[in-house]
Amino acid sequence: MLVIDIHTHILPERLPRWAERFGYGGFVELAHHRPGCAQMKIDGQVFREIEANCWSAETRLAECEAHGVRVQVLSTVPVMFSYWTRPDHGYQIAQFLNDHLADVVRKYPRRFVGLGTLPMQAPELAIRELERCVRELGLRGVQIGSNVNQRNLNATEFLPVFQRAEELEAAVFVHPWEMFGQQELNQYWMPWLVGMPAETTRAIVSLIFGGVLEKVPKLRIAFAHGGGSFPATIGRIEHGFHCRPDLCAIHNSVNPRSYLRRIYVDALVHDPRALQYLLDVMGSERIALGSDYPFPLGESPPGALIRSMNLPHAVQEDLFFRTACRWLNVAPEWFE
Repeated sequence: MLVIDIHTHILPERLPRWAERFGYGGFVELAHHRPGCAQMKIDGQVFREIEANCWSAETRLAECEAHGVRVQVLSTVPVMFSYWTRPDHGYQIAQFLNDHLADVVRKYPRRFVGLGTLPMQAPELAIRELERCVRELGLRGVQIGSNVNQRNLNATEFLPVFQRAEELEAAVFVHPWEMFGQQELNQYWMPWLVGMPAETTRAIVSLIFGGVLEKVPKLRIAFAHGGGSFPATIGRIEHGFHCRPDLCAIHNSVNPRSYLRRIYVDALVHDPRALQYLLDVMGSERIALGSDYPFPLGESPPGALIRSMNLPHAVQEDLFFRTACRWLNVAPEWFE
């Protein structure tokens, strides 16, 4: 069976010295300290250890073969979004990352699909780069963060970006980052364990209650990590929508529950009962395999949870490739 993993991250092997080029700090640098291993550093502090599978396409392909994955959808590591930078600097960073990603896809066009990154702090530049990603680089869509410098995605300035993505038929993947409450969630890896599901829900609810998804009804938008806590808390969200419409239904009168079958999510929920719940409330046609490769909080091997559940063959086909193809707007035959 064709297997497509819609949630994987990649970096170039070498990064420019952005701090020297732009004259201020806060940028990610890569320190290759032994063969096949590097440290992502920010202002000299280690952010994350990575290995060759984060930058080497050939290493990725070997691991894909071992795991039974035919296609990876590539996107940058969210810390590279760089929304906090000056707009022209963020634009240059996005171009650099997107050029690299497109080169990888061109080298292995049946094994990789690309999602670009955008300088969302400058929507006019984001639209320019979105157009270049789709029209010049041949990428199938873009990955964006769940907020932009703590501005929710329903902020007025971001609507033209979503509208242009809809017009270009570009897929959008929303990944949590810069989780609110990180100072309070400062122990036990809670920003990743607690903050990320809440951050993804923040993005979804903002787009729903803000009326954005009604204004771009044909936008194919997916959310990481099973949609965060949104599916599990839809009862509370819906109840709030009904009992306090004066607070919740200001910009959108559509029941938020209806969006469970209008958005896409990956299947990265780590628990068979959680995945079965997603299938019950969203349907398999809205859920796609996503592993968060190559990071430890992801799933390895990709698809292990799906395979463990003895799901009907048609459901497995949706999860492993048909939903991904619908979201990316490609036929399965594309990858033959």
